[in-house]
Amino acid sequence: MASGLISPSVAVDGVEYTPAPLDHTATFYVAGHRGLVGSAIVRRLEAAGFTSVVGRVSADLDLKDRDATFAFFAETKPRYVVLAAAKVGGILANSTYPVDFLSDNIRIQTNVIDAAIAHDVERLLFLGSSCIYPKFAPQPIPEDSLLTGHLEPTNDAYAIAKIAGILHIQAARRQYGKAWISAMPTNLYGPHDNFSLRGSHVLPALIRRYDEAARSGAPTVTNWGTGTPRREFLHADDMADACLHLLEHYDGPSQVNVGTGTDVTIKEIAETIAQVTGFAGRTEWDTTKPDGTPQKLLDVSHLTRLGWTAQISLEEGLRRTYAWYQENVEALRD
Repeated sequence: MASGLISPSVAVDGVEYTPAPLDHTATFYVAGHRGLVGSAIVRRLEAAGFTSVVGRVSADLDLKDRDATFAFFAETKPRYVVLAAAKVGGILANSTYPVDFLSDNIRIQTNVIDAAIAHDVERLLFLGSSCIYPKFAPQPIPEDSLLTGHLEPTNDAYAIAKIAGILHIQAARRQYGKAWISAMPTNLYGPHDNFSLRGSHVLPALIRRYDEAARSGAPTVTNWGTGTPRREFLHADDMADACLHLLEHYDGPSQVNVGTGTDVTIKEIAETIAQVTGFAGRTEWDTTKPDGTPQKLLDVSHLTRLGWTAQISLEEGLRRTYAWYQENVEALRD
């Protein structure tokens, strides 16, 4: 299934380069600046001294609207862009609405990237997802596993959209000489996550489920699947730090994996969340529901060679996230 035209294992422009230093006074657009990753990136950029970080909420700028997206770029003229805007969700949402996940994400990506080309954006970082890799990829998953096997069926539509985004970045590098890059994060969590029981990813869904059970005194919590799949989790603040590091230190054609390099079972993460939330009851597992990919651990040796490693431990990150959840639970999405 691999293709030399689109597999990031092939150095499209031959080599990696050291990018030019970033101008901290230049306009820096973060698409999706209110989301889990985007909000963390805004915090990191502002902490690093960037003085012109801009964003727009979806009510003011629908990135699925091509004309509106181009008009925004013409107005703001960003020099740097991080494309963190996306339609995201867990197994249930991806399985139920594959058309939405494919169509919305392709439109968002295409509009932003094409507008960035038209307005000569100097640096752009496209954020994908570890679900781009085959369901049975070698573990840990190296970057060159892309397009070497079948995708996980429960989120294949989302994965295809993100793979298209990687190719779009590579194409911009080839056709226009753009110093643009892609980063593929593992499972992310942290403040501003989606804690919906219907549309969220596994970790925020578990936090909400166990918190509500602890508050109500419920004797049991029931989770999907067997609890045996292994997952890697990265705090959004670590992800934001990695993004800035890549923009400052990496200019190459391959997507770069971003993670911790370690994983835990879903059962282990559920036990930790039960402890953090104070739930003292029993956990049951609905084995009629899908598990998803059996293991998804990223090979982060490329990023390590570039000089970056994660700093926030899983337990510390969970405690921070739960504290934020408790402070904001009334305003969170259903």
